[in-house]
Amino acid sequence: MDKRSHKERHEAGLKTRREVLGAEWVDKSQASLDDFNRPFMELVNSYCWNDVWNRPGLDRKTRSMLNLAMLSALNRPHELKLHVNGALNNGLTKEQIREVFLQVAIYCGVPAAVEAFRIAREAFKERGV
Repeated sequence: MDKRSHKERHEAGLKTRREVLGAEWVDKSQASLDDFNRPFMELVNSYCWNDVWNRPGLDRKTRSMLNLAMLSALNRPHELKLHVNGALNNGLTKEQIREVFLQVAIYCGVPAAVEAFRIAREAFKERGV
């Protein structure tokens, strides 16, 4: 377990989140926090973005591939689009993202892959990729 304070873990997670998802998106998200959702986002920044994303066992490209597959399987289009951008930020190519979605088609079903390809194409177009 990470021995740093909650505040230090939160800040480290927020740094990783900005690097993966983009500072502009994260800063906009942080600006919308209120008393209702702030505790949840603090948990996400500390546990998800620091305690898991910053673990040494997998590199960021691999974590991005896993996220793309899982979010496709779970039919979470908003998060999938966000993580397609994160995957590009982490160095995945369009071809590698395509391979993840081909794997999704076999193991999760063609409809899940159809949606994943559609969402990725939107993200690619918006980024000019």
